[in-house]
Amino acid sequence: MKICQEAMNKQLMSTAVAPALRALLEGFIDYAGVFPPAKLPVDTAIANFGVYRESDHAWMLRWFVISAAEMAAVPAELDGSLSVLGAADDERAATIESVGVVKARRPVYCEVSPSNLEQLDIVRQNGCFAKIRTGGIKPEAIPSSADVSSFILACAERGLPFKATAGLHHPVRAEYALTYETDAPRAVMHGFLNVLMASAFAWHGKREIESVVAETDPTAFWFDDSGHWRNESLSVEELREARSKFVHSVGSCSFEEPVQELHLLGLI
Repeated sequence: MKICQEAMNKQLMSTAVAPALRALLEGFIDYAGVFPPAKLPVDTAIANFGVYRESDHAWMLRWFVISAAEMAAVPAELDGSLSVLGAADDERAATIESVGVVKARRPVYCEVSPSNLEQLDIVRQNGCFAKIRTGGIKPEAIPSSADVSSFILACAERGLPFKATAGLHHPVRAEYALTYETDAPRAVMHGFLNVLMASAFAWHGKREIESVVAETDPTAFWFDDSGHWRNESLSVEELREARSKFVHSVGSCSFEEPVQELHLLGLI
């Protein structure tokens, strides 16, 4: 997974980006290279994050995700650019990610299962944001399109911002290997374009979003001065509003794969 600066620059060549796609994807990746399936050493992931921040596609990057237990290995220059997984506040963090409510001086994303959506009320009452796990390294860890849709709609009904994480390093829903091992299990994984567009539609009042989450045809999504899914569209302003007020980011163990696959789809 570690690559040199020259190779990364070639892979992250700058091309024109449609205004609506930029509005949808700006700052959308929280880089989680130390977590499965990448499982990179902390120093390697930090070095990669530095390369990505200097690349032509740095506009898609947000925070570096790290566990509280590994914070001692993180240099001070990354303070304020960290999303820390833990059960307490951390002065060095930009955001906190937790499995429960945490009182903090910065945004906290609390993980909620789609099977336990009533917990969203507790999250909201405590001034936190929500988080959904959309994948894993085993097929059974991947929630259904119906479950993902229900979570998004439940957050939209509450006006509750959220982030998604795990298994979202591919643009469009399809079957992929779940890890980087040669004998890795395969399963249908969710796509980040699906989740982001479905969330944007939900934020602006659409309630039948499961078909957007479940979409497997890459050509169903296209971007110009609006973002389109089949015969439905959202303006640049609507996409920006949904990203800033509702669907904040996607945690991904890879930054390279999203960029490369967006290139292959001709979107960037």
